Amino acid sequence: MNLKYFWVLSVLLLGNLTNAQNLKGQIISEINKEPLVGAHILAKNGKAAYSDSEGNFEIRIPEEGTVLTISFMGYKTIVQEVTLSNERLAIAMQEAPIIINGVMVTGNAKTDPILFLETNDYVKNIVQPRNVADLFQDINGFSLIKRGNYAIDPSFRATQYEQLNVQFDGGTKAMHACPNRMDPITTHVIPEEIEKIEIIKGPYTVRYGATFGGIINMVTKKPTDEDYGIHGSVDGGFESNGGSIVSMARLQQATEKYDIVGNVGFRDFGNYEDGDGVEIPSSFRSLDYGIKAGYNFTKQQRLQAHWRQSYGRDVLHAGLPMDTEKDNSSILSLDYKLNGLTGLVKSVDAKVYYSFVDHIMSNKNRPSFMMTDALSEIDATTAGGKVELKLKPTEKMTVYTGLDFLGIARDGERTRLVKRNAMGALATPVLFTDKVWQDSYINDLGVFVESKYHLTSKTIATVGLRYDNVTSEIKDSAEDFQALYPNLDKRTEHNISGTASLKYALSTQFIMELAYGRGVRSANMIERVINHFTVGQDSYEYIGNPNLDAEVNNQFEIGFKGSLPISDLNSDRFNYSTSFYYSLYENYIVAVIDETQTRKYMPMLEPVNPKVFRNLDGAYKTGFEISGGIDFLEDFNFTTALAYVYAKNKDLNESLPLVPPLTTRFKLQYEKEKFWVNVNYTITSKQEDIAPSFGEQITAGYEVMDVRFGVVPIKNVTLGFAVLNVFDKTYNNHLNFSFNNQAAFGTVPINDPGRNLTAFAQYKF
Repeated sequence: MNLKYFWVLSVLLLGNLTNAQNLKGQIISEINKEPLVGAHILAKNGKAAYSDSEGNFEIRIPEEGTVLTISFMGYKTIVQEVTLSNERLAIAMQEAPIIINGVMVTGNAKTDPILFLETNDYVKNIVQPRNVADLFQDINGFSLIKRGNYAIDPSFRATQYEQLNVQFDGGTKAMHACPNRMDPITTHVIPEEIEKIEIIKGPYTVRYGATFGGIINMVTKKPTDEDYGIHGSVDGGFESNGGSIVSMARLQQATEKYDIVGNVGFRDFGNYEDGDGVEIPSSFRSLDYGIKAGYNFTKQQRLQAHWRQSYGRDVLHAGLPMDTEKDNSSILSLDYKLNGLTGLVKSVDAKVYYSFVDHIMSNKNRPSFMMTDALSEIDATTAGGKVELKLKPTEKMTVYTGLDFLGIARDGERTRLVKRNAMGALATPVLFTDKVWQDSYINDLGVFVESKYHLTSKTIATVGLRYDNVTSEIKDSAEDFQALYPNLDKRTEHNISGTASLKYALSTQFIMELAYGRGVRSANMIERVINHFTVGQDSYEYIGNPNLDAEVNNQFEIGFKGSLPISDLNSDRFNYSTSFYYSLYENYIVAVIDETQTRKYMPMLEPVNPKVFRNLDGAYKTGFEISGGIDFLEDFNFTTALAYVYAKNKDLNESLPLVPPLTTRFKLQYEKEKFWVNVNYTITSKQEDIAPSFGEQITAGYEVMDVRFGVVPIKNVTLGFAVLNVFDKTYNNHLNFSFNNQAAFGTVPINDPGRNLTAFAQYKF
């Protein structure tokens, strides 16, 4: 660097440091004068801070003073002019009219779950994700399971699919219809609608449904008291790799009594190219819209309805045997909340929801079409609800108790018009009809109680117990499936799960969390009822097992986190977080080759013997996440994060499937109120610890750099640009599916996109 410019930069930085000083204060509730933990304080000059466990905060402001915006969930936002003073600033916040936001994490250490993660501010990602799952890719501990550019599932600590309790807005679910998971829940929500994502790292709460490996809650945007009146936004984006476009519009009207929000989004993605310039079949189009309306009967009582529909068209799945022609989903939810009650019961929360997914897929663009014309028309219905009471038996104890329900029903058929066989073309094509889901359902009725007790002013103990009554039935079984399992009566399972944990918060500088969770998951519908369909990453046919025992995750975890000041002269800080965990599995469900069974469809093809889902006696998992970061020079942050998982299938003496390799992330960020830039550098190690029985291959390591930049050039306008995969690397993630039934590709893993230039614009009004 030229010394002249270095000198100018040094003078500017020194001037910034000498012309700003720290303002100290405390934030409390106006009603009970208790400190508010985690309130957000934002200065007009772009500096930000959070209140600690005692409600105290410290923020750097200019000598001439500034304007602070203080916000906290459930309270009215305060905008206040401040000047430097030797006296501590005292701010009392008023409760806002009740809102239903479907969150698990409120910022209140007394009520929040243990061992959680929280991510937000997706506007500053300035990248147009292909679906919601892409929002997880930079979160420590997460990987993505890709079958193309549309059907993407998140994986956390080598748990995925129904092993993760994925929901949005605190409980709403929409289960997939396709047995190949072309339409996971992440395809039914608009990415730009997501305000934040909350993750509970294990089965450490019993309040949000049966949980095996962790909870993911995607929280959609909602109006606050700052949004009264008519407001809205218009977004648009472009990606060069695939010539893809994204657009969305949002409009809302809000008052203290009612609010209504509507949004619509359209996405048109083309086939992307990998780093070698090879075109990957991955295009899709989708149209989404939603309407959310709420009415406040009083400041303590609210009713809210949410309706959304999503339409996917012409979706190409590089890693699956067929493509989606149509994928329509409808989701309706109704929420009710009553709080501020006196006596033992302090609040009542209730939710009901319903979703329907209509899915059509075919092989008309695949090589197999010349032999067989296959078309599947299937549907899935999900319905559920929850009622929860918050009780306050003593000043130190809070109890949450209630019941919830989840019902899943699927049906549909695949028609096959066989035009050729091994002998050649047939004079008269033969039509076959296959039962995909055999008209099946699974109902789960759960009852739970969870208590938080303050052992001391700094130590909170949590214990929870849950009972699930799971009933399942195959109402229209195929003949060969009935022959394999003669006693296909309605089945009832009784599952007991629970948790116990301690949180010790010495201060914001040191928090220790220790937890045990017993998570229990009954087999999902694929594992129970699939009948000679290829639903894995390999070419085997799979057969379900309706007699599977529920799998159990006994998970132990210890975590440390905190934020340490580096100097008393500025706001530089060192932030750290660590988690170490061990899971001992019982009855782990996995598909195993069964040499007593033979292939049903195209029986001359290899492999001849299908896989049948079984319970394993010996399996375990262990791993860690570590992150550390420094806030320095007021506006800079540098963070390093590592995640590692080791899992063992002792019955087959190999790894459990879908275990990601060691991943190291580096992030350098500069952020002002109207300008920000960040650089992400990810190192993914080689994965040699694989599951050959699952069809896995050794995956080479790779390194990828992404650069993102954003600016607010004028009021209410945000512009963003990014260069993803800067060095145009050719690579594939270990969890990616392999190409399947593709004319130009063998059975090799799908490569991720090469260099991708993106642009993003948003206008708010």
